[in-house]
Amino acid sequence: MSPEADDAPDVVVPDDASALEEPVTVALLLTQVVAAEPLAAVCTLAGVRAVAIGSIAVLEDPTTGPQAAAAVSRLLKGTDLVLCERRAGAIAASRWSLGSHDEDLAPGLLLDSGPAVLEDLLLGDVVPGDLDGVVSSADISRFKAVRVLTKIARQARKG
Repeated sequence: MSPEADDAPDVVVPDDASALEEPVTVALLLTQVVAAEPLAAVCTLAGVRAVAIGSIAVLEDPTTGPQAAAAVSRLLKGTDLVLCERRAGAIAASRWSLGSHDEDLAPGLLLDSGPAVLEDLLLGDVVPGDLDGVVSSADISRFKAVRVLTKIARQARKG
């Protein structure tokens, strides 16, 4: 063995390439729920920790995106939602329905047609706490979540 070999740093090569992937730094769900409180209530019932801003739920733990998308989309039967994730400057978007990943979407088209605040949230130009009308799922108990959603369902049947 040559003397240079003893000085070489130990290199660990992972068994799979996923360990080399950059971590997700921002994850949010774009839904068809139009108000923050009902969306936060849905997140509470789905067991998802998020901050709701209108139709957008910003996940407290961005690494839980796929699990959160599956759980929330199971509760929002009959509608699709979009999971948006940012990692290392790249944005990915995927459509979810009934707990399953349906397809990947072109993030550029989504940013162009989505709410104005969507791009600001994904790029980190604004944090949810700086916005008005923000509701955290942590502030809504399961009991209150059921009450909020029941009230909305009654209003929809009357309207």
